[in-house]
Amino acid sequence: QVQFVESGGGLVQAGGSLRLSCKVSETIFGSVIIGWYRQGPGRQRDLVARFTNLAGGTNYDDSVKGRFTISRDNAKNTVYLQMNSLTPEDTGVYYCNTVPPWQLGAQRYYWGQGTQVTVPS
Repeated sequence: QVQFVESGGGLVQAGGSLRLSCKVSETIFGSVIIGWYRQGPGRQRDLVARFTNLAGGTNYDDSVKGRFTISRDNAKNTVYLQMNSLTPEDTGVYYCNTVPPWQLGAQRYYWGQGTQVTVPS
């Protein structure tokens, strides 16, 4: 059974930092590409950071480049997102998932509960 459990969100002032964690099912962790997605208020869910291969290459959306870092701990089946210099535009629910998202069936995708990040303006 596939499962992604996100944690680490919270309320942080502009300029602050947070580290998000995502526990990934052991059965798939070593064989899939993982990324972090963000859904801001009234916006679609966008991919903001991702691994590009199983060797650990990374890629970032321009909106977070230079501020966010994706990393992984293979021993813990966990992926992290270090977020620095946060701005109100970073507010949203953050999800981890495979890239592309894990598909359950036709037009159906698995998403965890996400973790809320709020940066007040």
